[in-house]
Amino acid sequence: MKKVYNFLFLLLIPVLLTGQERVVKQGNEAYNTYSFKPAQDIYQWVLDKGYVSAEVLQKLGDSHYFNAEYSEAAEVYTRLFEEFPEASDPAYAFRYAQALKSTGDYEGAERAMASFYEATGREDVSAGSLETDYMEEIRANSGRYTLQNFPYNTSYLEFAPSFYGEKGLLFSSDRDTGNLARYRHSWNSRDFMDLYKVGRDSLGVLPVEKLREVNTRWHESTSVLSTDGQTLYFTRNNNKNGRVITDDAGYVRLKIFRAILIDSIWSDIEELPFNSDRYSVAHPALSPDGETLYFASDMPGTYGFSDIFRVTVNADGTFSTPENLGPEVNTEARETFPFIDSEGVLYFSSDGLPGVGGLDLFAIPLDRLGQNPKVLNLGTPVNSPMDDFTYIIQGDTRMGYFSSNREGGRGGDDIYAFIENERLNFQCEQDITGTVRDKVTQEILPGATVRVIDESNSEIASVLTDIEGKYSLTLNCNQGNFIRASRQGYVPSEVFLPPSEGTPKVVDLYLDPESLSAGFGSDLAKLLQLSTIYFDFDKYDIRPDAEVELQKVIAALEKYPSLKIKANSHTDSRGPDAYNLWLSQKRAEATVQYMISKGISADRLKAEGYGETQLVNQCDDGVRCSNADHEKNRRSEFIIFE
Repeated sequence: MKKVYNFLFLLLIPVLLTGQERVVKQGNEAYNTYSFKPAQDIYQWVLDKGYVSAEVLQKLGDSHYFNAEYSEAAEVYTRLFEEFPEASDPAYAFRYAQALKSTGDYEGAERAMASFYEATGREDVSAGSLETDYMEEIRANSGRYTLQNFPYNTSYLEFAPSFYGEKGLLFSSDRDTGNLARYRHSWNSRDFMDLYKVGRDSLGVLPVEKLREVNTRWHESTSVLSTDGQTLYFTRNNNKNGRVITDDAGYVRLKIFRAILIDSIWSDIEELPFNSDRYSVAHPALSPDGETLYFASDMPGTYGFSDIFRVTVNADGTFSTPENLGPEVNTEARETFPFIDSEGVLYFSSDGLPGVGGLDLFAIPLDRLGQNPKVLNLGTPVNSPMDDFTYIIQGDTRMGYFSSNREGGRGGDDIYAFIENERLNFQCEQDITGTVRDKVTQEILPGATVRVIDESNSEIASVLTDIEGKYSLTLNCNQGNFIRASRQGYVPSEVFLPPSEGTPKVVDLYLDPESLSAGFGSDLAKLLQLSTIYFDFDKYDIRPDAEVELQKVIAALEKYPSLKIKANSHTDSRGPDAYNLWLSQKRAEATVQYMISKGISADRLKAEGYGETQLVNQCDDGVRCSNADHEKNRRSEFIIFE
């Protein structure tokens, strides 16, 4: 009987495995069509039954991650990296880091990012990579906002606020589409979104109305209205002839549409020409003059999951070719939901730049692109460990709105109103300190003038060194600057500082005296910080490494026509005293002859050998020393004389 049971069990194994594979396949199909909620149920069922694979953990983690369920995603990714480290490619390491940040585990996030860097062979993700001090910068930008509840939030989704005329607001919500369950959006099993309009700047709660001419049974979301109120751009699912259009992989892409206001009705709705069935174009934003349209897309040429692009809006309503804003803004992750305020500042969301967690809000002045600008995190409370996005602000009142799925909201995504109490400081300031010294004597130089010169050779600032030769100044590190020191009797000296992140820097400056005649008896090599000239044992020919240093001496002689030097040469202690005296003289003469061969007048040079009488260490007669220690005595020195 036992054999029968065993036989039946063996017969059942293929059935169980086949059923398991079928369930995983169903999960993959749901995942590949962005049906992440159904995929979660399927993959979780597989895990609960004890069947674990890298693929199941990857897909389950992603299904949580792309629905902003970061705590759950972090748990699954942790298991993935612990149980299948060899199967985790860089994309999962990056998402793992973002999920950990959202849970407040910043140390774990940095370890995950280190894995990402190692796997990709890169030092960072972008101009703004995850650094140990990035939280300090975020804290410096925090506390500038007062948040208010948006009175029109519900238990459904409300997001994507946009200004609609002087006192109106558009936003997207799924509040009224519950009766259209068959049209649910498979990305997160939510109902499809519509655009709604409501008044603002009112003490009371006003009626919320659908933007009926624009809404369809598909998604309508992120929108922007032209300043003249006549053109509306908005995002909609890709559809044609009453059905959703999918790409080759089965994804439903997003497109931007344009509507024209005719007789108070939104009409002539058409999609923009740079949309595609193969990639998404979404989340429109307009420049203050209305001549440039910004948007997010994963079109070819994208750095990461999605990038921010722009096109010129021509006078005849046509558009230029889309232009990627480049790596100063975009990373290997998600950059999305752009907005441009009246001062030309670009606000956007990203999970590829250092942040608090999830999508964070960032800002950068558009006129600084191409100048190595610094993208600034808006700080808390606007940013949170969850997703924060679709930020808009009025330039005059500094009032605005944004969306977030943070804890404490009424629905999955909520809109928050805010007042910006303190402006974000885009001016990159760098503290520079240092000391000005005499290059020859190393003496401090009080009263020296230190100037900041920009790249157009305009003086920006100047200070004097104090009695200790020290100075301090603050410069604009968004641009390159020259730090130039000068003092009477000295040749000015300067260093160039390229645009930077603003880290304090010490810049010491050394000035060449216009004349060295006061340094009689000094060793020129020491004064000019030259390397010592050495000779091989029992030889007096000039070695190649000595030629390099001799060229520096020759340069000093050419720079100071009144300078005269004597070459004092020496030997080590090995060999008879008389022989060493002869050898040292030959070395001194060889040194002088080399400089004469390079054009230095013989009457400015002298040569004298000292044999082994001036050893620089303990290697005297009878003392055992290494070859390296003996070599230190086989040298030439350059003494200034009248």
